[in-house]
Amino acid sequence: MELRLAGPDDAEAIRAIYNPAVTDTTVTFDMVPRTLDEQLAWIEAHSGAHPAVVAILDGEVVGFGSLSSFRDKAAYATTVEDSVYVRRDHQGKGVGKAILSDLVGLATDYGFHAMIARIVGDNGPSIGVHRACGFEMVGVEREVGRKLGQWLDVVEMQRLL
Repeated sequence: MELRLAGPDDAEAIRAIYNPAVTDTTVTFDMVPRTLDEQLAWIEAHSGAHPAVVAILDGEVVGFGSLSSFRDKAAYATTVEDSVYVRRDHQGKGVGKAILSDLVGLATDYGFHAMIARIVGDNGPSIGVHRACGFEMVGVEREVGRKLGQWLDVVEMQRLL
């Protein structure tokens, strides 16, 4: 598996992974699928100190992840939030762990101090991958989201770099 920074040519493949998560699952709190233009803008916004990466297997994008600002206030500038998504037919095969490990390395290289993951409470695989990459649970926000007719908890996990 190859991991590399995401570029504009990856927009459709990223959308093909992300949009079903938006419409069919609670793993993201987004409610509207991304258009191609929105995905291209997202990639551009994740091309500097808050990068996006893609995982390539047999010439196809099978997952992606990104680092984002944790909060807008200046005191949070050394903290980033991660996001990881894996194509359904490649889940449970180590792709997510490889992406998250790469993001931890990038965050460390870019001088960040802490990484935060905010994971819907019933997403055991994501919680497990984060634990395997050195994250610890630091809290649970109860019923802070509502999607697909369900109240949703958010588990917050953290890793100091």
